[in-house]
Amino acid sequence: MTSHSKRTLGTALAVSLGGFLFGFDASVISGVIRYIKPEFGLTDLELGWVVSSPAFSAMFAMLVAGAVADIVGRKRVLVVVAFLYALSAILSALAPSAFVLVVARMLGGVAFGAALILAPLYIAEIAPAEKRGRLVSVQQLNIVLGFSAAYFSNYFFLQAIESSGWITDLTAWRWMLGVEAIPALIYFASAFLIPSSPRWLMMKGRKQEADKVLKWLRGDERAQQESQRINDHLTDSQDERLPYRALLSKGVRFVLVVGLIVGVLQQITGVNAIYFYATSIFEQSGIGADASFAQAVWVGIINVLFTLLAMAMIDRYGRKPLMLIGLAGVALSMCVTSYGFHQATYEWPMEHAVQLEGVTAESIADVTDRVYDNDVEFKRALGGALGDDLYRTHESAIIEASANMNARLILVGILGFVASFAFSLGPVMWVMLSELFPNRIRGLAISVIGFVNSAVSWFVQFIFPWELTNLGNALTYLIYGGLALVGLFVLLRMLPETKGMSLEQIEDELAT
Repeated sequence: MTSHSKRTLGTALAVSLGGFLFGFDASVISGVIRYIKPEFGLTDLELGWVVSSPAFSAMFAMLVAGAVADIVGRKRVLVVVAFLYALSAILSALAPSAFVLVVARMLGGVAFGAALILAPLYIAEIAPAEKRGRLVSVQQLNIVLGFSAAYFSNYFFLQAIESSGWITDLTAWRWMLGVEAIPALIYFASAFLIPSSPRWLMMKGRKQEADKVLKWLRGDERAQQESQRINDHLTDSQDERLPYRALLSKGVRFVLVVGLIVGVLQQITGVNAIYFYATSIFEQSGIGADASFAQAVWVGIINVLFTLLAMAMIDRYGRKPLMLIGLAGVALSMCVTSYGFHQATYEWPMEHAVQLEGVTAESIADVTDRVYDNDVEFKRALGGALGDDLYRTHESAIIEASANMNARLILVGILGFVASFAFSLGPVMWVMLSELFPNRIRGLAISVIGFVNSAVSWFVQFIFPWELTNLGNALTYLIYGGLALVGLFVLLRMLPETKGMSLEQIEDELAT
């Protein structure tokens, strides 16, 4: 690897640290849920709001991040993003109420909403064409490394409750959230060291500065060729209409539709329900809290392995094959998970019930030692007998004692989903969004699609606890699988291939 290639890779790694923080923040909440739900007395929808609130604020950050970055530059926005990450982590750890926790997490949402837009955009603008897919995928790799780090961190703090005197059941979730401040501060320092995007500098008429950055990234000869190509292309397109109108122009309409379909599909198939609620999902299979935290670690490991596989293959085999194979895997895995929960039965033994604090034999005589065929009926019966607050307090222990199902089949289904997503929708979506749109409106276009993507993500996270309570596990995962299958057939016909082409070549071809 040449010194110029090392500089490009190092810059991509520094920028994509925002992805690591997003992944950490997304996954760390899966371990926090079991503590804050009884501590703050949260209902299903209130819990959904705490979990999904970052995605809600991210919607609006995504909508404006690209446009702001087009005005002031990618680098300046990324510095602000890094600061907000650190502030969010500290405030979340100190939150005295659910309201303050939501506000703190929404600040983090603004940060990761902007970072998810700007990192792939920036990396695509500094990467050579033959390595662009792999380098943009570094963002997704950092996201899944963040997922994995959070699962390991949560498991560590769970074990520390028993082995240390400085972490208790009341403070463990604060440590889980607060530790995110460490990588956030590292990201903040790194954001000052990256160069400005050469393509953005060109668009602002700052050609000398752009040439200097290109020489640092490519070397003299290649930098000169690339500078000329970018400059010629910007000159040819200088009479384009205003960006907002350009999104609906004839040459952009098709890629906008493709981008919107991919953006919706990435979230509507349930990925953030799996990542944000991973520990709770495994608890629903009846394996208990400790085993659930341990199994969530496997989600992180599988995520990293299959993201690395996608990075190795995306520039060799193309974007479309990875997307289609992964979508097929997502659909199959969700159907396997649905079948595992569909086969489950529930029977709460009286001998276990009377051991729980606050539970009396008289209050639960009608709901113990009888078999329930599905989780919805079981939870409604116990919620009615115990009261919602008491049931929420003991839910994990009750499910562990009552569930009769193939927990291994559910684990296979969830890990299969994670592997399939990490191989396709995870990295490929951001790579393609960074490639599909013309230089002059790329920031705005990705912002619009990011807004829609985040809106769907928020809805999925917000409604997931309600779905489990009212629709049940089996139907919820079956819906995700069905949506993935529909998406597979749509993208089979519509998705273009962009591997090996410069951004300017892609623009010329797709515009016609």
